[in-house]
Amino acid sequence: MDPSCLVSTVTAEGKRGSNLVLASPLYGEDFYFEIPRPFQCLSFYVYAKSVFQRDLPLGKVSIRKEDLCKFSGREHWFGLQPVDPHSEVQGKVHLEMRLNEVITENGQVCQQLLVRIIECQGLPLISGQNCDPYATVSLVGPARSDQKKTKVKKKTSDPQFEETFFFEVSRSSSYSKKSNFQVEEEDIEKLEIKVDLWNNGNLAPDVFLGETRVSVKILRNDHIHKAWYLLQPKGNGNGNKSKTDDLGSLRLNVTYTEDTVLPSALYKPLCTLLLKSPDVKPISASAAHILGDICRERYEAVLPVVRLLLHHNRLVPFVSAISALELDNTQEANTIFRGNSLATRCIDDMMKIVGRSYLTITLKPVLDEICESNKTCEIDPIRLKEGDNVEVNKENLQGYVEKVFSSITQSSFSCPPVMCDVFRSLRHLASKRFPADPHVQYSAVSSFVFLRFFAVAVLSPNTFQLRPHHPDPDVCRTLTLISKTIQTLGSWGSLSKNKLSSFKESYMYDFFKSFQEDQCIEKVKKFLDEISSNVSKESSGVEDSVVLKEGEVQKRAQGKKRIGKKNFKKRWLRVTTRELSYHKHKCKEALCTFPVKNIRAVEKLDESAFNRKNMFQVIHTEKPLYFQAGNCVEASEWIEVLSQGSRCTPGRLSTFHSSIFSSGLWQCCKSQSESQPGCKPCTTSTLANLQLDIDCDREAERIFSLLSANYTKLQKMEDACASIAVYQGPQREQEDYSLFTIHDPKETFQTLKQLRNTTEELQAQHDTRNSLTALYGSQDNPIVGKTT
Repeated sequence: MDPSCLVSTVTAEGKRGSNLVLASPLYGEDFYFEIPRPFQCLSFYVYAKSVFQRDLPLGKVSIRKEDLCKFSGREHWFGLQPVDPHSEVQGKVHLEMRLNEVITENGQVCQQLLVRIIECQGLPLISGQNCDPYATVSLVGPARSDQKKTKVKKKTSDPQFEETFFFEVSRSSSYSKKSNFQVEEEDIEKLEIKVDLWNNGNLAPDVFLGETRVSVKILRNDHIHKAWYLLQPKGNGNGNKSKTDDLGSLRLNVTYTEDTVLPSALYKPLCTLLLKSPDVKPISASAAHILGDICRERYEAVLPVVRLLLHHNRLVPFVSAISALELDNTQEANTIFRGNSLATRCIDDMMKIVGRSYLTITLKPVLDEICESNKTCEIDPIRLKEGDNVEVNKENLQGYVEKVFSSITQSSFSCPPVMCDVFRSLRHLASKRFPADPHVQYSAVSSFVFLRFFAVAVLSPNTFQLRPHHPDPDVCRTLTLISKTIQTLGSWGSLSKNKLSSFKESYMYDFFKSFQEDQCIEKVKKFLDEISSNVSKESSGVEDSVVLKEGEVQKRAQGKKRIGKKNFKKRWLRVTTRELSYHKHKCKEALCTFPVKNIRAVEKLDESAFNRKNMFQVIHTEKPLYFQAGNCVEASEWIEVLSQGSRCTPGRLSTFHSSIFSSGLWQCCKSQSESQPGCKPCTTSTLANLQLDIDCDREAERIFSLLSANYTKLQKMEDACASIAVYQGPQREQEDYSLFTIHDPKETFQTLKQLRNTTEELQAQHDTRNSLTALYGSQDNPIVGKTT
């Protein structure tokens, strides 16, 4: 069999795991995903792929929400349960129960139970569409089972029923008014209302959607009971427990965190403290660095800080500062950025966040080809299968490596600007720290972009959403060999005459000799120059220039003619990786050409400037060029392409004029000096071309949770600062204080005090809101399980 694992919740799509041809497979994969707040359980499904390539369920592990805290943060073996369609439920039902006294026709007094089905919410989709739900209501007891049914509601997951049903409830012959309309004790213990939700299948069988049970005994004290209930599996999912021993078990390590996000204004002091971190001197005294210091054993602690700084365009200066601090403590150039430090963790997280589309553009086509083809690439003699030809395999592998390597080294223009900014800073800092080493400026960049970014994505494409599922074992092996080769080709530190010694395996040593060393070194160097230097390396030939965008625009002439329609002419505009040019027609010679590196800003132009829409301006070393695109989408595309292509231009403008200089003054700000700096800030290109969905309040809440969980460390660090500032001799408590980075105890103490104050204030707000928890049985806090 070929087992794979699917992770899901009852209200979220699942994530496919590995396919391993083993009776006891080891997956070793990590998944991080968000789940809806009202979820009921987290489920792991194990499937077997049959000979017909169909997924057959072997079993599942379901952990209820209230039990997650018991297992969070540690490994545990869970027995597999059978996969029963009646146990796959979600949603909640709102119902009301009431006990009335009625007088029958013969004058006797009896009890009548009223059950009102009000509505349901969050019912599952059936075959990808809203269901056709209806409810059955039953009064269940030892000797009775009265069932009634609501009308079917069409195509909705949130049906409004508003239907009422009546049930007669027996009473003992010894009834008296003192009983206050209460059902006899024996009956109360045995009677319950059962509500089942179904999807009307019309010609197909009806599908079970969930149930809830409420004991009539709940009406002992109150004659009216109205509450929300979470739907449960049939029989509460306990029907097949006897079979679990036959299905095996699954070992899991689940970490579950739940954050309650407060109003935005309450997080402002904490966010302000974190956002000024890049400006704090020394950087070790900043709030962001302190958080990384006290949570250094928790890798996920850095992510919310990175996301917050990234959203506010403050990440690059912070990364530059902490990288400089790390380089100050690095003694040898060949060990640069080798450890798992705060700087490397921040850069890793930044690349994963902003580089996803970059990976998709660069690697997805070639990875799709590798994963969907059946070419064998094994070159290890020990692993060869019967009938394999090692020379053919080596040729297949070399072809794939060359495709991946070419895709990477020709992708510099697609590299997100924020990554380029970080790499440029690393290159400058490394050269400054080790001026005698000409290669360190390259190894500082390649250690991230090749070893920690591209090689990792090749090795595990599903982690970066480059493939829907984890590849099969044979493909995984191919990707491993490609990744190892790419690491060596891309690692500038190993691109030397003795680089072959980096391979422990002799077969990799022989395979690597098939690559032309000097050509690879030049391609890597050229690529690293393009993504990290202030000025891109000049093209050595026409083949290096790639057309990024071209099309017809209206261009304003640069002569001294009167402003009007005559001053605008149709031109063919072309942008390549090297130059900007415009032509009279598409196939004509260029009327004007100048390097992209001379562009200092690309911005929109006010409609009032020429009384024309969709105008944009290209500000370069000479007079600005004014263009009109065919529509607003085209205008945005031109601005984006030109901005990204000129992102490394030295002396890029920080301000610009949104209109033109005419009649002796700028029409936007009325300044009379043509050389006057711009009146508006230039559009930042840091997050250009990125689709980032960052909720700053949520990130701030996550940071607060980390600070709260490590509050004692904050206090210890504060004590250490006070001790160092007062007592300058050898530290008695050096073992405790050596865990912290303290370069300026007074400045660090002030930041710690502010962090503690903001943490305490937020904790007080949480305590106030926790005391106002939604009533059990309300819509926000529905009842789980059978209620008595």
